[in-house]
Amino acid sequence: MYYFTAAFFNSKLRCVANLTILKQINRVDNLISLRSVSTQKRTCPLLSVQPVRGLLDEKFQIAVTNLPPNQKVTLHSLHQSDDKDFWEAFGHYVSDEHGSVTGFKDESLGGTYDGTEPMGLLWSMRPIPGSRHGLRIRKRDIFRPMEVRISVYNGHLSQGFSHQAPLATSVTERWYVAPGVKRVNIREKEIRGTLFLPPGSGPYPGVLDLWGVGGDFVEYRSALLASHGFASMALEYLTPEDLSLEDTDASYFEKAYQILNNHPMVKKDHLAVLGLSLGSAITLSMASYSKVIKPQCCVCISGSHLMPVEKSLSELFELMKSHADKLCVNEDNQVILRNLILSLPCQSAKVDVGRIKCPLLLVNGDDDQTLPAVESAEDMAMMMEKAGNRHLLEILMYPDAGHLIEPPYSPHFRATNYKLEWTKEKIVMLWGGQTKPHAYAQEDAWKKILAFLWQHLSAPVSTVTSF
Repeated sequence: MYYFTAAFFNSKLRCVANLTILKQINRVDNLISLRSVSTQKRTCPLLSVQPVRGLLDEKFQIAVTNLPPNQKVTLHSLHQSDDKDFWEAFGHYVSDEHGSVTGFKDESLGGTYDGTEPMGLLWSMRPIPGSRHGLRIRKRDIFRPMEVRISVYNGHLSQGFSHQAPLATSVTERWYVAPGVKRVNIREKEIRGTLFLPPGSGPYPGVLDLWGVGGDFVEYRSALLASHGFASMALEYLTPEDLSLEDTDASYFEKAYQILNNHPMVKKDHLAVLGLSLGSAITLSMASYSKVIKPQCCVCISGSHLMPVEKSLSELFELMKSHADKLCVNEDNQVILRNLILSLPCQSAKVDVGRIKCPLLLVNGDDDQTLPAVESAEDMAMMMEKAGNRHLLEILMYPDAGHLIEPPYSPHFRATNYKLEWTKEKIVMLWGGQTKPHAYAQEDAWKKILAFLWQHLSAPVSTVTSF
């Protein structure tokens, strides 16, 4: 059964569209109920999605049985995000001689994905026709699952799903947090963040989790890390109350690191720092210069050493603002940021990664249109070779992947709405990447990030508590 809040009806146009979808869902449920008591001789198709509940990074298996042999069908997924927008994906299949379709071994012949892609119904999701432009899925309430409605339709459909009755349907729950994971608010002095603790008595190896710019405070990656055995603290460093960007300097991150390191449920001096985008720039700066932050390893996703955080974040943003004329805009009016970063006069002030003394994993896509990740990785490798610490560096470079390398099976966002931090201007940011190779990058990188953390934090291979 589905429940929708009052926020669902934000505008008259969206109200009409979403009410139509809700009516269609109710109508479909009624038709399915009628089918189940049908007196017809033929057997109704059956749809199985296993597991019904699982972590976001856990694969599911879809199987359709009791179809006629060689029947064309469409598998379709539908999800309503926390922002109340609907997302969908679909694949075209043909049943085998036994009247079955199995997602993990059969090929999709078309749709939003093709080939043998068991998780294509998740990573190829896109807003339904008529949705607002520039959307992005960001999980806000991690203690509520991402509900995905999987349906099978007769024939090869590409539109009008809400006007058709499916042959069968099922709902699967995708969770960012495993049973037993605890969420702890961190409000110590001016430090703001959220600590996620795995089930059990601890202590656990710790991860300081730094997201980038361009949205609200993000917790879901830390929740997922805690589900794999790490005490992960998502640090709020761009929008904390009673703290200006002028105050967000090296000391802020050092205090956060100390809070995590001294927590009774955290294994002391067994910490990593993980950053994405601006979070990676901060990670590189802290690992290179801080006398307080001494991690056992660092992971930098889509980052650059050309954005040193020497004093405060406001200083960095002012520098970027002064070079705003270097921003490029493509034919779709999408902003390309990478050229601005390359134009910054910081060749002499770029982060001296030759000072890093812990293992460092760089995770980049070679179609990153936001930061010059490829050029930065190559230059960092040369700097570390010259300094004698190249053996500490591991680089993962993914062809045709973009900037937003998120946890596996997350939909790919090539360009989305964005607010420039230094001007507060609303734009459409081009992140880059192609959907299928980007999805591969997210799945492969996540496995290797977890393995990297386990290796260098002396953490055991995680055992996720069953749902």
